Formats: sequence, structure tokens, C-alpha cells
Amino acid sequence: MVILLLICIIFMVGVRIYNSLIAQKNQVSKSFSTVDVLLKKRWDLIPNLVAVVKNHMQFEQQTLAEITRLRSQVMSGEISNDQRLTLENQISRTMGNIVVQIENYPELKSDRHVTQLLESLNETEEQISAARRFYNTAVTEYNNALEMFPSNLVANYLRYQAKELFVTPAEERNNVNVGELLM
Repeated sequence: MVILLLICIIFMVGVRIYNSLIAQKNQVSKSFSTVDVLLKKRWDLIPNLVAVVKNHMQFEQQTLAEITRLRSQVMSGEISNDQRLTLENQISRTMGNIVVQIENYPELKSDRHVTQLLESLNETEEQISAARRFYNTAVTEYNNALEMFPSNLVANYLRYQAKELFVTPAEERNNVNVGELLM
């Protein structure tokens, strides 16, 4: 009788751990979908911004070509989520460069359409940042469950793999030299 009770308890704990892992895995997927929706929204803004600034920024064609190339890679759909996160970080950096370059063109800064696009882009970037934090929280909880006992036993049996965090590249973590920007 005691052995049967012990087996039932072990089984119930195993089911609870399994269900918890499934819930955490689904939370990671859900949070990535939220990031994905916002990235799509950003992608819809980028071609409009590029089209508007292209005529004014003739010598900045390399930056515009880079953003188009990165966008094509992401939209191809032939990349993993980890590769996509890396590309999205590159896109954020490149978009930051475009915004800084727009500051060098007074006629662009005063253009109402450009201003609206930049405001929409800025709002979308803030939403992406919040969604990244949510995603990273979900990934951290999931990865912790994969490493902690006893859930690691079930996770190893199910061959669950740790997920990558959506991290800010090192060059974006550096302090901005305002003096350089104002020169």
C-alpha cells in the first residue's frame, strides 16, 4: 500500500513538472510571437522611410542597401529564431544609423511625412523593447526550469533545449558620446 502511494505521488509530481515545462515552453513561443508581430510592424514602416529618405540621401546608399539586405534575409523565412534575433539586432543598429543620418538633413527633419514615420518607428521600437523584456523573462524562467532539479530530469528526457535570450549587442551597450553626435 505504501509503495502504491509512493508511485502515485511520484507520478503526480512528474505530471505536474511536465505540465509546468509545457506551459513555460508555450509562454516562450507566445512571447516570441509578440516580438514577431512588432517586428513585422517595424518592417512595414521601413520601406516607407527608405523610400522617403532615398532621394535626399544619395551618398548614404550603402546604409539603405544594408537595411534592404537584412530585411530580405529575415523575410525569406529560411532562418532559425536564433539567427533571426541576431539579424533583428543588426537591423536595430542600422535603423539607428539612418535616424542619426536624417538629423544631418534639415529638409528631411522638417518633412511632415518623415517626422510621422520616425515617430511611428520610435513608438514601435519602444514596444519591441518591452516585448523583448517579456520574451527574455519567459526564456529565463524556461531555461531555469530546464536546469533545476527535479524538472531537469523530465526536460532531459523530453530533449528540451535552452532558448537564446534576445540580447543587446555589445556596441549598443556602450555609452553614447554626445559630443561626437553634435559635431
